[in-house]
Amino acid sequence: MGDATLPLRKGERIPRKPLPKFEEVDGGAVKGIFSKGIIPWKIALDDENQYGPHAMVVLLIMMATVTGTSLGLMWFFLG
Repeated sequence: MGDATLPLRKGERIPRKPLPKFEEVDGGAVKGIFSKGIIPWKIALDDENQYGPHAMVVLLIMMATVTGTSLGLMWFFLG
């Protein structure tokens, strides 16, 4: 974490941080989520555009699918 802060305004006690990089994406949710590649890591974790929360849900579904498949295969072969 950097120590870069904005100057305090009158009456403020807590220093503000500069806004992060943000890219506005036109073209819908699917284009926004997959604008950095096939896996939405960058959008979901860095929240680089307005579809960050949507990308987090897609990432959650992908990870749940991988986890469920792994557990199902373990149950099938070891159980």
